[in-house]
Amino acid sequence: MTKILDLASSKSQSAKSSPIANPTAMPDGIAWHRWLLPLQGAMAVYEPPLDRQAIEAELDSYATGKTPVNRTKLLSCLRTHLDQAKASLRESFYHSNDGAVYVGMHAWAIDILLQSLYAQTQKQCAGGDELALIAVGGYGRGEMAPFSDIDIMFLMPKKATETHTKFIEFMLYILWDLGLKIGHSTRSIAESIDAANDDQTVLTSLLEMRHVAGDDSMWVKLNRAVQRKIAKQKPLAYVEEKLGERDLRHKRFGDTRYVVEPNVKDGKGGLRDLHSLFWITKYAYRANSIIDIVKKGVLRDGEARKFALAQRFLWTVRCHLHLHADRPEERLDFEAQMIIAPRLGFADRGGLRGVERFMKRYYLAARNVGNLTRIFCAAMETDFRKSLINWRPNFLRTHELDPFHIESGRVRLVDDILFRDAPIRLIELFAIAQKHDADVHPSTLQRVTRALSALDSKTRDDAQANQLFLDILTSRKNPERVLRLMNESGVFGRFLPDFGWIVAMMQFDMYHSYTVDEHTLKAIGILHGIETGALCQAAPVATEVMPEIGSRRALYVAMLLHDIAKGRGGDHSVLGAEVALAVCPRLGLSHEETETVSWLILHHLLMSKIAFRYDLNDPQTIEDFASIVQSPERLKLLLVLTVADIRAVGPNIWNGWKAALMRDLILSLRCRFAWC
Repeated sequence: MTKILDLASSKSQSAKSSPIANPTAMPDGIAWHRWLLPLQGAMAVYEPPLDRQAIEAELDSYATGKTPVNRTKLLSCLRTHLDQAKASLRESFYHSNDGAVYVGMHAWAIDILLQSLYAQTQKQCAGGDELALIAVGGYGRGEMAPFSDIDIMFLMPKKATETHTKFIEFMLYILWDLGLKIGHSTRSIAESIDAANDDQTVLTSLLEMRHVAGDDSMWVKLNRAVQRKIAKQKPLAYVEEKLGERDLRHKRFGDTRYVVEPNVKDGKGGLRDLHSLFWITKYAYRANSIIDIVKKGVLRDGEARKFALAQRFLWTVRCHLHLHADRPEERLDFEAQMIIAPRLGFADRGGLRGVERFMKRYYLAARNVGNLTRIFCAAMETDFRKSLINWRPNFLRTHELDPFHIESGRVRLVDDILFRDAPIRLIELFAIAQKHDADVHPSTLQRVTRALSALDSKTRDDAQANQLFLDILTSRKNPERVLRLMNESGVFGRFLPDFGWIVAMMQFDMYHSYTVDEHTLKAIGILHGIETGALCQAAPVATEVMPEIGSRRALYVAMLLHDIAKGRGGDHSVLGAEVALAVCPRLGLSHEETETVSWLILHHLLMSKIAFRYDLNDPQTIEDFASIVQSPERLKLLLVLTVADIRAVGPNIWNGWKAALMRDLILSLRCRFAWC
């Protein structure tokens, strides 16, 4: 814990040496303040972004006797000071590249603005002493990106009067004239609790509320009422609803964190997922900071650090997005990626462009968010004795698979057995999940994440471990689900370091829709779909020839490795063929299978190149292609591999035109050489 708290004194760095470009860099103190310290405490090391005394002195100078400052001068004064503060925050942000500082300072600036306006409104209108201005939502958390909405609630007495209404209207009209996007509500304490009972969204906003101005005692009473309401509820009902909302949101944004133009706020692995964890923490554990969670044993220090790193990076990217677009833009599109990457210090290196290195950093942060979510789910299931994820009724009984067992359709490692004592269990776990169509228990996934360092070269070279992995990859049951789970947990890249190289690697073009690792996993799933006949309508020729293929294992391994050498500074087909010669024997493939895999990777782009770019009516084209393929078996392998590869590029890449060209090429070879 001391190690975490010591971070509060470290300084932010310039863009040239920005730790944002380094996923292991130590964050400065403000990166942690949302969870380690209250907003006011975290910001105390900085000068206020607005000088409230200067604002009020200027406004007082405009007043004549007991007549308060007129509305025009009030608006002009506030606009001038706010514009200056925003310009200063922008300049500081471009220098430090620290979104954590920006969102906190921006929220502080709005606090001061609202406090000054509230004080001036009291001079203009009666009733302010009986109201309280409350920050809710993201503003209540103390997080405000450059164009975030300002969510506020006017807390009113039980018997509100027209005087109170006029007070609120005066403030709102000034805020609107300042060009601020205000989300507001007006409620009494009783109305707030009633609204929270009817709508979980209202309850969530109240979890994050802060007093900004007005009667502090009213806010205290509301806070106590909210806490009493929470105390009467079972945490899991709220938690399950929030996780359900998260799942629906993920589906709206593609249900993968590896799209090439991700939504930084609402996409899978984005800031909203971290917000969900924040809400769950506040509700289920009555905790106000990450310190509380570490003390309760839910997170370790290292996991708390990963949380802060991911949060800080996502804040920084979101702030850059807003400032670049000059509006509340959340989608990290190609144009924004090219502009933001150099600003964060990402340069071309190691065969990767700077923008690709930047996006890899983004995807790794998003994956850490997913890992943290699983850790929270595991802790809550343990603490509250109830499952937080859907379980399959056909696994009501327990399967004894010492030292594993399956309960409620999820594989779990016995509590007193360690992965570190026998790292091969890290592979056995997923082999069991594949064999029994089971999920992996979140508490066991948590233990997997914490034991990854034990998966070393000895385990990688273990024949049994490699056979288990090959069994997963070539299973008659769809291997995509379990392989993706292995990838999410970090086991995949650890066990197969060459695959680890392409994890979260972006392909910066308008063609590919996913990262290299996600594309590969989707291609394996599509290959399975071709084999089972699920894609017989979309890929009839590939479906027809699949049962005739004799080198099935080689085909699946080639699918796994076909893009393995991307980002190495050369032709990935040539380099990948060389990688296959080293990896395949380790996986237990024969010499003939290894040669087949290497050949498929070397030529995995050949069929699409010939079909889509060359004249298929030219006999020389067919002759040249046939001289490379040389056998019906390789033709079938290459056909199925090519179809799966293209379909996995993106949702709309495969079409009837491409299917027709591929079919024409195959028919030309069949007729010419009487193959197949």
